[in-house]
Amino acid sequence: MFQADLLQDKVILVTGGGTGLGRAMGERFLELGAKVAICGRRQEVAEQAAADMARRSGGETFATRCDVRQADQVEAMMNAVIERFGRIDVLVNNAAGNFISPTQRLSPRAVDAVLGIVLHGTFYCTLALGKRWLEQGQSGTMLNIVTTYAWTGSGYVVPSAAAKAGVLALTRSLAVEWGPHGIRQVAIAPGPFPTEGAWTRLMPRPEMQEQFLHANPLRRVGQMAELTNLAAYLISDAAGYINGEVVTIDGGEWIGGAGEFNKLSELTSQEWDEIAALTRGKKEGGEGPNAN
Repeated sequence: MFQADLLQDKVILVTGGGTGLGRAMGERFLELGAKVAICGRRQEVAEQAAADMARRSGGETFATRCDVRQADQVEAMMNAVIERFGRIDVLVNNAAGNFISPTQRLSPRAVDAVLGIVLHGTFYCTLALGKRWLEQGQSGTMLNIVTTYAWTGSGYVVPSAAAKAGVLALTRSLAVEWGPHGIRQVAIAPGPFPTEGAWTRLMPRPEMQEQFLHANPLRRVGQMAELTNLAAYLISDAAGYINGEVVTIDGGEWIGGAGEFNKLSELTSQEWDEIAALTRGKKEGGEGPNAN
């Protein structure tokens, strides 16, 4: 559905780009003509991923080590990418960390591990590049990866919920503040997209995975191409008038959990017949929902 040169010569930096969603997005950007820089905490993983991506697409890649929780490393990483490509046009704040746990079991260190990557890391990268763009009068786009529970909250992933809510606020706030300078802010809120590591950490048991699938209105997980195509569109010039928006891609999962009566989808046909008979009796007795 996209022109092959949709992202031609755009320099795109993807944090946490060596694995999972970050790598998948990077590969798609390369296919559409971009030059892609990735960073991660493990230099060897990032370098191997960049080499594999370049070999597969024929595009130009660059990898550097960076722990986004460390502001000095973020500054050094930005300098390295700019030295390599001359500029950065798009920042994808993808690096994240998450795990399930009853909140009362969390230690301060566990809380810091998630907030440090998701909230502080996103803020550090945004600020480091945003300052450069503002000083140089350069326009650009920042794509943040959030989650649907950033606005609803969620038990058992509370540090992630709090951190992602902060990233959501950052997205919308800077859309207004930096928009006049030609700097767009957009975000994606993905539902379940299985990736090696993250998927099994959040849903370690097969029955948990089945439960999530059953709760999704489309009864399936997302396909990686669906997310990467959305990301490619949002960072492209074709989406140049989209600013401060969060696009949910979850098969309707969060809406399915929000409706008061949505759980009625679990009723059998026989149970619906019984309910219909009961409600007819109520209506005839003047107690139905349309009774005066």
